[in-house]
Amino acid sequence: MELDAQLNADLHCHSVVSDGTLTPEALAARAKAGGVQLWSLTDHDEIGGQQRALEAARAQGLAYLTGTEISVTFAGRVVHIVGLGFDHESPEMLEGLRTTRGGREARAREMAASLAGVGIEGAFEGALQYVGNPDLISRTHFARFLVDAGHCADVPEVFRRYLTEGKPGFVPHKWAALKDAVGWITRAGGIAVIAHPGRYDFTPTEEYALITEFIGHGGRGIEVVTGSHTAAEFAEYTDTALEFGLLASRGSDFHCPEESRVDLGALPPLASRLTPVWAELADRIHH
Repeated sequence: MELDAQLNADLHCHSVVSDGTLTPEALAARAKAGGVQLWSLTDHDEIGGQQRALEAARAQGLAYLTGTEISVTFAGRVVHIVGLGFDHESPEMLEGLRTTRGGREARAREMAASLAGVGIEGAFEGALQYVGNPDLISRTHFARFLVDAGHCADVPEVFRRYLTEGKPGFVPHKWAALKDAVGWITRAGGIAVIAHPGRYDFTPTEEYALITEFIGHGGRGIEVVTGSHTAAEFAEYTDTALEFGLLASRGSDFHCPEESRVDLGALPPLASRLTPVWAELADRIHH
């Protein structure tokens, strides 16, 4: 397997362990069927599915990198940092992620109370049926409840009407600090990557501040090709990676066959002039 920029790597997706709808085993099979050559499961603030994913990848003959996606608060907004190739038994990372998840249930109950205020009852219990662990309950689970209960036609409508700032059901959460998230990943032997930078709607100045602080804390990568980026953003973040000397990553951000914009393995390749993150993680790939 050539570890160049043309490799069909999918290093960003989610399972039932966080807010996806497929098991790690089903995702491994789907990745293999989609032509993925190197895969990573990156559940939100959780690495409890890593051993299952690693074993499932091995059963499929699929190369695997450990992964997670950590929510951080930066400049008053939520930013996601993907970690790749770390020791998934790192006590520091396990404890850090446990603390980060800790406020989700209380936040979810506040979200449900806000929705009840506009006549939508039973939202906490409704959302909980989509997730086994209240520690991992998220807006995505509320969105699925609101669709299935008939309050909205689809998930995009949910986020136009509810669960976003200024709308019913929105409750902010204090996530990890950028410094902490990058530190957990790097001290566990992995590489930290800014996930889907085009999604944050930062001004150029804010984005520059994010990238420079991220690098200052030891962050080394950025997602260039990802499911929520446009073709223009592929080009923009190719230039960004080159300008800042960042390693480039690629991942679908797949959650669900019915909801996700891009399937596992279906993204275009990275530009050949980029240095892919997996080239620096060759000794951390599980075969």
